[in-house]
Amino acid sequence: MSNPKDSPVIDSTVVKKGAVATASKTVTTPKTEDKDNSAHYDSIAELKKATDIVDAVGKPVQETAESDQAAKKAKLKDQLISEAKELEQNTAVESVNKAAKSSATDTDKDSQTTDTVDADKKASAKPDSNSNDEKQLKKASDSKEEPKPAEKAEPKPEQKDDSKQQKTTATDSSATKRSTEESATDKSTATKSPAAKKSTAKVVSGQHRVAILGGNRIPFARSNGAYSEASNTDMLTAAFNGLIERYNLQDELLGEVVAGAVIKLSRDINLTREAALNTALNPQTPAYDISQACGTGVQATFASANKIALGIIDSAITGGVDTTSDAPIAIGDGLRKVLLKLGSAKNMKQRLQALSKFDPKDLIDAPQNGEPRTGLSMGDHQAITTLEWNISREDQDELAFNSHKNLARAYDEGFFDDLLTPYKGLTRDNNLRPDSTIEKLGKLKPAFGKNNANPTMTAANSTPLTDGASCVLLSNEDWAKERGLKPLAYIVHQETAAVDFIGKSGDKEGLLMAPAYAVPRMLERAGLTLQDFDFYEIHEAFASQVLSTMAAWEDESFCKQRLGLDAPLGSIDRSKLNVNGSSLAAGHPFAATGGRILATAAKLLDQKGSGRALISICAAGGQGVTCILEK
Repeated sequence: MSNPKDSPVIDSTVVKKGAVATASKTVTTPKTEDKDNSAHYDSIAELKKATDIVDAVGKPVQETAESDQAAKKAKLKDQLISEAKELEQNTAVESVNKAAKSSATDTDKDSQTTDTVDADKKASAKPDSNSNDEKQLKKASDSKEEPKPAEKAEPKPEQKDDSKQQKTTATDSSATKRSTEESATDKSTATKSPAAKKSTAKVVSGQHRVAILGGNRIPFARSNGAYSEASNTDMLTAAFNGLIERYNLQDELLGEVVAGAVIKLSRDINLTREAALNTALNPQTPAYDISQACGTGVQATFASANKIALGIIDSAITGGVDTTSDAPIAIGDGLRKVLLKLGSAKNMKQRLQALSKFDPKDLIDAPQNGEPRTGLSMGDHQAITTLEWNISREDQDELAFNSHKNLARAYDEGFFDDLLTPYKGLTRDNNLRPDSTIEKLGKLKPAFGKNNANPTMTAANSTPLTDGASCVLLSNEDWAKERGLKPLAYIVHQETAAVDFIGKSGDKEGLLMAPAYAVPRMLERAGLTLQDFDFYEIHEAFASQVLSTMAAWEDESFCKQRLGLDAPLGSIDRSKLNVNGSSLAAGHPFAATGGRILATAAKLLDQKGSGRALISICAAGGQGVTCILEK
């Protein structure tokens, strides 16, 4: 039948006429050509003549009322059941004998599988061995749908040289041989099929550990200086190329590349993808942009790190770039609207009407260095916070001095040799002042909060406008091991926070104070205290911002009322703060700062051999990005 589902035999059973039908069951009886078996039916038609065929609920397919026919059916049914039981007991033994006999004349075919060869050799050496018979019986039984354990098999009957065994046909021998070979082949296939690849990556809370393998950046340059002719794409490409060359990533298909910029031109619509295509990476590596003000570089890292932790990707390059030398200068909004109307005008009258609305004041739209909702610059916002926390000028200048001193020492020690690629003639950050002194810094005039009662923020204890790019290489442990790369550190916790700096929901908070809120939440989740760190890498947007954040952690009132803690977080060891310098000395190309800090912290931990680093970055819009690295 071409379609078994249409067969009337499906879901039916053979019963005596008038008996109750049982549940659907199919009994498979091995085919035999034993001439002594007179009750053999070659077709459904012959069987149907002798028996009733009913469906699963017992309804007869065809019914006859003749009593002598019913008796005949009952007799034949009993005979069939008896023969089935007898065949079930003898089939396994007969199959062994047939296989052994066949192997004597056709050993070349039987040698295709190891199991069959072994069975033939043992059968030839000891044809009467009980142990050999048991093994052959078990192999023959394996081909059945419901194999019986060897210990439960029926005892082997004494072999007799009778005519029934000698009448085994070539068809039976071939069928048995095929069954034996298929069984052996199935076993061989199961043995040879490769096991599923198991990840050897260590797991933290059910996630893959995310390793920082290294980083790269170009030297940071003060705005309108060495990089005045370089675009965001140029600088980001340079940072990527340095990383790819250092870690031999040519033609490598990574999980993704993620980066971004705070200040972008319209041509930078697909900035990261274009920069990636400029490199030797496999062009099938996906890439996309991300932006969160000064936290862009770290937030890009979080995006890829989360995917690596979940096993979605195994590797990534993340980073950021910014330039204020190549800042976008757009046409004014008024002029833009005039040009749109001019473009849609259908006649001269409409064109003249559109041009008549042009105002020369709307010619250009210059970049604004201020918060859209307040109009205040970031520095002026921080000047307010500086007064609230009573941060002194002396403390700010000391922090700035230490930043320059530490960065200069780190360069002299070669710390940045494998974290930096020279670019356009620069080999060091050109904002660095190795000869800076506290006395020199104290002579500078205030640059922010000039209208305040006691302005203390100067150009020296505030970061300058800067151009630059940075990136880091992330992966899981398996990917790193396969390429012989050593993890510098692991990203184990992260937290992003925002504060209400406009008083929308009540009291205002300082624009750059979000890290003060993010860190305690992260510490609670990690089960750590503020003192449980070997290094503190706190972005120095302004010296007073770093000092205000640390003062808040030490303040009991702030910690209880604003953070909801029972006690202050406490102070940190200042000797562990920004030990190789930070933004006040290196400069701050907004989106690129995160990559610089991540690579620096990871290498510090690698040099130490173990430990923990806290990273904290404030960002425009009242936001803060923090994370913890471990080795």
